[in-house]
Amino acid sequence: MSYVAPAEFSSKMIDAGEAKVFMSTKDTLIRAFMAGAILALAAAFAVTVAVNTGNFLIGALLFPVGFCTLYLLGFDLLTGVFTLVPLALLDKRPGVTVKGMLRNWGLVFCGNFAGAFTVAIFMAIIFTTGFTHEPNAVGQRIGLIGEARTVGYKDAGFGGMLTLFVRAVMCNWMVSTGVVAAMMSTSVSGKIMAMWMPILIFFYLGFEHSIVNMFLFPSGLLLGGDFTIGDYLFWNEIPTVVGNLVGGLTFVGATIYATHYKTSPTINSDAPTSASTTPAE
Repeated sequence: MSYVAPAEFSSKMIDAGEAKVFMSTKDTLIRAFMAGAILALAAAFAVTVAVNTGNFLIGALLFPVGFCTLYLLGFDLLTGVFTLVPLALLDKRPGVTVKGMLRNWGLVFCGNFAGAFTVAIFMAIIFTTGFTHEPNAVGQRIGLIGEARTVGYKDAGFGGMLTLFVRAVMCNWMVSTGVVAAMMSTSVSGKIMAMWMPILIFFYLGFEHSIVNMFLFPSGLLLGGDFTIGDYLFWNEIPTVVGNLVGGLTFVGATIYATHYKTSPTINSDAPTSASTTPAE
């Protein structure tokens, strides 16, 4: 598997974030578009498998094929740049600024949305035979997902918004763990194995991923889901983006940076140990 130690891949994380800040607009948009499209196809694939087999676990087991594919091809998801790019700013890399970071995030968001929405249109055509028939079973299921995860949250009020936000935080905790885990190996098989596990967890537990939702919810609207664009934006996409940012940066990027890249001095082994061995009073 050619394991790479955390002290080594933590430097790679910062290098990757720095490179993304300086990437050209053309390359950033193309890579983001393809990432959004491939992840959308994986979501369509997973929902199709779940509907046809009646077993959501099988769909979740197969969904990571999309994430692994886009990562190995060097494409970028918003959830990944949320975690990596701020580290270059935190490390004070020359030329890395808040403006450059926000530029990268904005371009990746637009590219991801364009890719996911393109696939949403293509799949809606397939699910309805060119909009000449009612949606098939998979299309109907996607419409129901859109309703449940917008109007469903809305009906629960504050509790629904809190649940949505926490699911988004947990999602990018797992997704960004997958991004980082791929850096633990120098072999393709090792990278795939490391990525597969956290991505499976996020999808099966129904966490909220902003790019997956860029496919599911526009698809749901195209397929007759009973919710509005406003419901989608306010009761899903915007809070999900914020939660994804918090989850990836806090629980993955900042923690690895703090303990593996900026390692604190070790405790002197010759120091007296009585303090740690004496029972607390």
